[in-house]
Amino acid sequence: MKGLFITFEGTEGCGKSTQVTMLAERLRKLGHTVRVTREPGGTPIGEEIRHTLKHSKDNSAMTGEAELLLMNASRAQLVRELIRPALARGEIIISDRFYDSTMAYQGHGRQLSLAAVARVIDLAVGDTRPHLTILVTVTPEVSATRLRSRQATLPFVRDRIEEGDRAFFDRVSHGYELIALAEPLRVRKVDGTGEVAAVHEAVWRHVEKELSRLTVGR
Repeated sequence: MKGLFITFEGTEGCGKSTQVTMLAERLRKLGHTVRVTREPGGTPIGEEIRHTLKHSKDNSAMTGEAELLLMNASRAQLVRELIRPALARGEIIISDRFYDSTMAYQGHGRQLSLAAVARVIDLAVGDTRPHLTILVTVTPEVSATRLRSRQATLPFVRDRIEEGDRAFFDRVSHGYELIALAEPLRVRKVDGTGEVAAVHEAVWRHVEKELSRLTVGR
C-alpha cells in the first residue's frame, strides 16, 4: 500500500469534522503528508455541486435520484482529480464523508434501491476504496441537540440535507449500523458522545494500527 485513505462517517452533529481536523494535525506533527477533503466537494467542480445539493435556494424540489447522481458526480471528480494522485504519491488522505454516506443517506434515508445506489457508487469510485472508515456514533437525541446548537450559534447557512425529519435520520443511523456490521474490518465505530479529546484518542487507536501497516508496506 503506497498511500493511506481514511474516511469519517456519521449522522449530523456527530462531531466527525472536528475529529478530521484533529487527526490531520496529529499526523502532520508526526511528519506525514496529509491531504484533507470533504464530500460533496473537494474540487472546484465538486464545490459547485455541493452548493447545488445543500445550499441553493432553488433545490427544494430535488428528487432522491437527482441527489444520488449529483453526489456521485462530485465523487467521481474527487477520486480522479485528488484522491488517486495523492495516494499514488504515498500521501494520507482524510475525507469527511465518502460513499458510505450515500448508502446511508440516499439508500436508507431516501429509500432508494440499495442495489442501484451501489451500482452508481461503483461507477464513481471504481477500485478506490478507504483503508479505514471511522464511524462516529451519537444518539438521535444528541444529534438533534447539537444540530440545533450549531444552527443557533453559527451564521445561518441553509442545508437541505439537514432539513430531513426524525424518521429520515433514524433510517440514516440504521443504515450506518448495517454498513458497520457488514464490514467490521474496515468500518470502526467510535462513540462520539464523550469529551472531544477522549473521542480523538479512540480514533487514534484505530488509525495507529493502519499507520503500522503503511510503514511495513512501503
